Amino acid sequence: MTTPEEIKAIPLKHPGRWVASAILLALAAWFIIASAKNEAYSWDIYFQYLLDRRIAVAALHTLAITVLAMLAGVILGALLAVLRMSPNPVLRGVSWVYLWIFRGTPVYVQLVFWGLIGAIYHSINLGVTEISLEGLAQNAFILAVIGLALNESAYMAEIVRAGIQAVPEGQIEASKALGMSWWQTMKRTVLPQAMRIIVPPTGNEFISLLKTTSLVVAIPYSGELYGRAMDISNALFQPVPMLMVAATWYLVITSLLMVVQNYVEKYYERGTTRHLTGRQLAALADAEGKLPGNVELTDPYNVMEK
Repeated sequence: MTTPEEIKAIPLKHPGRWVASAILLALAAWFIIASAKNEAYSWDIYFQYLLDRRIAVAALHTLAITVLAMLAGVILGALLAVLRMSPNPVLRGVSWVYLWIFRGTPVYVQLVFWGLIGAIYHSINLGVTEISLEGLAQNAFILAVIGLALNESAYMAEIVRAGIQAVPEGQIEASKALGMSWWQTMKRTVLPQAMRIIVPPTGNEFISLLKTTSLVVAIPYSGELYGRAMDISNALFQPVPMLMVAATWYLVITSLLMVVQNYVEKYYERGTTRHLTGRQLAALADAEGKLPGNVELTDPYNVMEK
């Protein structure tokens, strides 16, 4: 009995992909060369103001607004998520109305309202005392943080609620059976598992919020990156290079945040295990170009035989 010849697999050729890649590279080269020669970009002004001190300070203000608004949004969002899951219909209804308003109206419109807060409310009468809003209405930075935080909390509430509800009910019941309190159950059982679902969209929301800070000019607050760049462009009558300066700073900051987000996601992925067959593992390794981590084979003996 003759031994069959070894099958020589010939990779399938994809000439269309190479043609498409060549066309895209040609278009990219054309755009770069054309932009470098286009006087409308005013590259001399771009490089002059790229590292300008006023732009750098504005970038710090942008980060400050983003961090403060995100912290307040996460805390308020977590509270709203708990209210949304409450058996009390009043609390559940209040949270639903809050989410309906802040998710259903544009953030720019909300910021305009916050800019007009001094004209709408001069003070808050509590009966026994009256709180003046004059100082708050004159602080555009605080109004920007409040406006973005309230809008962000509506989205964070749904993210937190989805993460908590993804934890199996049996694990919560098991924690209660072990005598854990509500706080111990959330800390030791629910949150460690929910964070794997909460962290990725939260990182995306943080990056999105950073770019949304450009809308606080509606309050108006012009101390952030976009507002400061526009102030300088109005003085120079050169909007294009200053827009390029602002865009460059946004790209640098968001790129750094993406790197941080990647490491945070890997940290919370620890302990997660995927159950794959040998064929699924081989296909996944071929697609990613390396063996994936945190994988448990469901048919190890079958793989060993192959």
